[in-house]
Amino acid sequence: MSFNSINSSARELLAGGRLSGKVRVPGDKSISHRALLFGSIAEGVTTIQGLLPAEDPLSTAACLRSMGVSISPIKKGHSVEVNGVGLDGLQEPAEILDCGNSGTTMRLLLGLIVGRKGHHFVLSGDDSLRRRPMKRVGNPLKLMGAKVHGRSNGNLAPLSVLGQKLHGAVIGTPIASAQVKSAILLAALTAEGPTTVIEPAHSRDHSERMLKAFGANLQVGGEMGRHISITPGAILKGQPVVVPGDISSAAFWLVAGACVPGSEITIENVGLNPTRTGIIEIMQQMEASFEILNQREVAGEPVGDIRVIHKGQLKPFQLNEEIIPRLVDEVPILSVAACFCEGISKIKGASELRVKETDRLAVMARQLTSMGAKIEEHSDGLTIHGVGKLRGTELDSETDHRVAMSLAIAALLAEGDSKLANSDAASVSYPDFWKDLERLHD
Repeated sequence: MSFNSINSSARELLAGGRLSGKVRVPGDKSISHRALLFGSIAEGVTTIQGLLPAEDPLSTAACLRSMGVSISPIKKGHSVEVNGVGLDGLQEPAEILDCGNSGTTMRLLLGLIVGRKGHHFVLSGDDSLRRRPMKRVGNPLKLMGAKVHGRSNGNLAPLSVLGQKLHGAVIGTPIASAQVKSAILLAALTAEGPTTVIEPAHSRDHSERMLKAFGANLQVGGEMGRHISITPGAILKGQPVVVPGDISSAAFWLVAGACVPGSEITIENVGLNPTRTGIIEIMQQMEASFEILNQREVAGEPVGDIRVIHKGQLKPFQLNEEIIPRLVDEVPILSVAACFCEGISKIKGASELRVKETDRLAVMARQLTSMGAKIEEHSDGLTIHGVGKLRGTELDSETDHRVAMSLAIAALLAEGDSKLANSDAASVSYPDFWKDLERLHD
């Protein structure tokens, strides 16, 4: 396969070949954001190893620096030092907080700043981020006394925040969202009285694990750990953080290894947090051939290596609203896998995908259909018929990083060559994706 760049954003992709070898995916994006944020409001130094040096965490770091936090340069292969300013030390920025394309940055920053009494903040981002819904975070924070204003009745950025003294509350979130939950927990750290978040389903729990490690008074209870409570007053202390490989990035190699004939790939140092391993369950549903090796725990997070081998025909799978929170970012690449499963795969309860960097349900249906896939689009998901083959064609990531990488794997499996526009979108979460693909390709 050729990965030659046609221009700054388009790439020629030649079909065929197999993938083999070992790969280390970038650091987990969710953990990278949180390590920067929690380190900033802790006392002392937080040293982060393996932080993802991609656009979204860089946006978070830039916003924190604008509020007076000293963060060392973020470079691949280098540890990052965050000199925390404590819970009350963030300064009012002199400029707009530019969150770039990162919804995580904007939503978690909202939780961080709404309790900074008397300080005024304005948050904005690129065209895509200014179209993404923010009321899902703003409304729960208003139950604690926050003042958040924005376009479309507070739903769209730019957002204006006037810091207030917050009060604790019991808040039931309408969706299982780690971003919403984390924003509330961040706000709860400086509120008067305890706060409890109750989720309809258990979302990824990186914030709970890390806040405990930093010294927050946090308890998890209720059925399936859906009740998370914080009692303010504890002082957070800077910690060493080791960021494991992002399983959402590993998912591209898992699917490629399972689908591309003759492939054998080992993905090393992958985070295996049980709130993130829905992709492993779906690999089991598909009866893909894989094994988890060298399981261990690093800085409170379970980690291991995953070896996947192509073995032949895959079984269809079913995704529903129960599992979606544990693999929400993997739906695009699983849509590709479904095209090569023997039978009909169904994705339900995934309406959250319509408000990501793009409407990922519509984009994946549109792009894969252009390759000959048979897909029915629904309001909350997709029905995908396993056609067993795709054809090369003109493709477009539509500026979505996970779509770009998913279509790269689809192009490898296609009959005939493809051209992918906006291929550079992959750098948002996986800056070396194209290099790794070329190295693994045989």
